[in-house]
Amino acid sequence: MKKIAVIGSGTMGNGIAHTFAQYGFEVSLIDIDERVLERGLQTISANLDKQIKKEIITDLEKKETLSRIHIYNDLKTGVKGAELVIEAATENQEIKLNLFKQLSNFCADNTILATNTSSIAITTIASVTKKPENVIGMHFMNPVPLMKLVEVIKGAKTSTKVTATIMQLSRQLDKIPVEVNDAPGFVANRILMPMINEAIFALFEGVSGVEEIDNVMKLGMAHPMGPLQLADFIGLDVCLAIMQVLYNGFKNDKYIPCPLLVDMVSAKQLGIKTGKGFYQYTPGSKELMIADRFIKL
Repeated sequence: MKKIAVIGSGTMGNGIAHTFAQYGFEVSLIDIDERVLERGLQTISANLDKQIKKEIITDLEKKETLSRIHIYNDLKTGVKGAELVIEAATENQEIKLNLFKQLSNFCADNTILATNTSSIAITTIASVTKKPENVIGMHFMNPVPLMKLVEVIKGAKTSTKVTATIMQLSRQLDKIPVEVNDAPGFVANRILMPMINEAIFALFEGVSGVEEIDNVMKLGMAHPMGPLQLADFIGLDVCLAIMQVLYNGFKNDKYIPCPLLVDMVSAKQLGIKTGKGFYQYTPGSKELMIADRFIKL
């Protein structure tokens, strides 16, 4: 496998493109917005510079990595000839289903179609394609170039061959793949998101304050970042979307999103990306510097 296409040039998409290109793959990075594509390339370049500073790569390796990334704002052109397509678009089921319908028509029959979804059922996504056996989940963690885990999620019809191929490919990227069966939230978010939601309930019910809740989990449970600041880092809109997937999938009241989370998303207080969530993120603030330690390479 030599040619990869990545759909979406946001945080996850540019991280996935960066990683594949660094490991020698030719990458088509696709987004409908040219400005977002350019920002994605700038992010990749800046992150490669950080790797140079840490002596992980050389200037020449940065140049070679960037030379392998080719940008497109047309889906059909971008995926032409790709042996693997990884979708990293917005965590919205309708958007993803529409993309996979198109990919099923634009790609060769043997192309593997992967999604970086953090919670939406792989079987549902595969159902709109001509070859559901070639559809699989490839859930990377953020920041992609640093985090070792890849959740490899099999849909109901995903073939053994495709699963084995993606497991091996993940190892080629120096990642550690974990094979998971299809279920709402898979493993990572089925465990993580209810914990974050419960932390929000503790705040909502007045059990303790934001910093206090985070400090309990950092100091008592050895978590590197408290659940409320982690929610800010992930994006409260993403957290809410995943909780809704869990609730709709399991029909169990323990997955009902906290009203405070719903209200904050409605108020566009989404965390770091809007400058305000459970914490305020202003230039030079302690909260932004703490988050930067986890966001930056």
